[in-house]
Amino acid sequence: MSDTDNDKEGQKSKGVFSTLTAKGDWLYLKGEYKKAIESYTTALTLRRDDKTCFVGRSKCYLKMGQCEKALKDAESSLKEDRTFFEGLYQKAEALYYMGEFEFALVFYHRGQKLRPQIQEFRLGIQKAQEAIENSVGNPSSVKLKIKGDLSFLQKEEERAQPITAIQHLKAEKKQQAQKTPKNEKITKKLLGEFYSDKKYLENLLKDEDLVKGKTKYGERLQDVIQGCLTYLDTCTEFWNQEKPICEREREHKLMQQKCSKPHHSAPSEPAHFLLKSLEDIDAELTSGNAEDSLKKAEEVMKIVQRWSEKEVPDKKEVLGSLHSCIGNALIDLGDMDKALGHHQKDLELAKQCKLPDAMSRALDNIGRVYAQTGQFSQAIEFWEKKIPLVRGGLEKTWLFHEIGWCYLELSRHEEARYYGVRSLAAADEITDEKWQINASVLVAQSELKLGKFESCVSHFERALTHARLQEDDAAVNAIQKALDEAKQQLPQ
Repeated sequence: MSDTDNDKEGQKSKGVFSTLTAKGDWLYLKGEYKKAIESYTTALTLRRDDKTCFVGRSKCYLKMGQCEKALKDAESSLKEDRTFFEGLYQKAEALYYMGEFEFALVFYHRGQKLRPQIQEFRLGIQKAQEAIENSVGNPSSVKLKIKGDLSFLQKEEERAQPITAIQHLKAEKKQQAQKTPKNEKITKKLLGEFYSDKKYLENLLKDEDLVKGKTKYGERLQDVIQGCLTYLDTCTEFWNQEKPICEREREHKLMQQKCSKPHHSAPSEPAHFLLKSLEDIDAELTSGNAEDSLKKAEEVMKIVQRWSEKEVPDKKEVLGSLHSCIGNALIDLGDMDKALGHHQKDLELAKQCKLPDAMSRALDNIGRVYAQTGQFSQAIEFWEKKIPLVRGGLEKTWLFHEIGWCYLELSRHEEARYYGVRSLAAADEITDEKWQINASVLVAQSELKLGKFESCVSHFERALTHARLQEDDAAVNAIQKALDEAKQQLPQ
């Protein structure tokens, strides 16, 4: 094979990699985490050490509740550069959701030291500190012992691997658990409906003939069952640290009081019941359980529909939120027609109640359904109605970009450029480098189609500068290729 053929093959490989990572990013934003993982995984076969790709996949794993895998990918993203702030944040998040609040706090602090302007690190520090206080009390009342592998605290640049430290910590916890028998009553209350599943799995382990068997994938049933039990134990410990059992007991009593009332009546604290229900529905959807999210939302809607507006004055607003939840779950399940119907009902109720935020939400979701089904004109129609309702700079940047992208798909290049410029201006206002890249590329693509080659090259060069500052190799390669092609169009 000639050098020219090798260059072409290399460029093709880079183009495929960029497409796969961009697809993964888009699927993540849509909440299709399993499909996003597939795209990132395929991309990593082409470029095994891409740190941005590892972070993207880690975020998906975390959304699906697979914290160990999320931590492993976050570690991989930091293999070559221990100061990569996105990897640091992702590692801290994974540690936090594993219940390792102290270690999460360390990495939130490290990230904040490197990038003090990023708000997520500050919020991470706050929530980790609160979780630690919930689990062990106020830090001032606790005397820390210098014990185990804490060498990573000695020097900023010479730390031990946190996974090693976690293993030491888990070993200590396991020894403590052996010394102090678990309180089954507390475990039962923490796990709720999952407690019966735990007991069922424990009974399965006692069946010696069964546990010797294997699944169709070759896994030992004993390992599978034990893995499930370990996960439930981890959840129990995490929930107990996140919220003390005394508070859960109070909530349980409140729920019993609600259940003892006639079905047509609203509970004594409808706001608390609804807030908890909506949080549960959203948590199921975020973790990839669209079917469970849909089921819970439909059940809550039946309850709310039985209430009178006298009992719950904001009944229409609540029903609108539930229609939105059902619509989002249906999008994840691929039933776009039904999803559209629920989001349209959400919009109708929002208009009746004159709720700008709810109207903005519904218009956003309706546009999303149309865009995903390739009906770009309809997506534009609803997204343009949303523009006066937008408040935050980031939302404005995203919305203008998506409208511009739809116009680009329709080959309406003047409109695409117009919204690309607006998206770029909004991104400049909030100094968001990632959206500055996206918006600059959109403007450049539109100008390339319009024959404005000099301006096109300028915007590609600006996008390239931001991509290099972000150390986003995938974006750098894709933009460089587009820039080279655009330069060929310049008059000689």
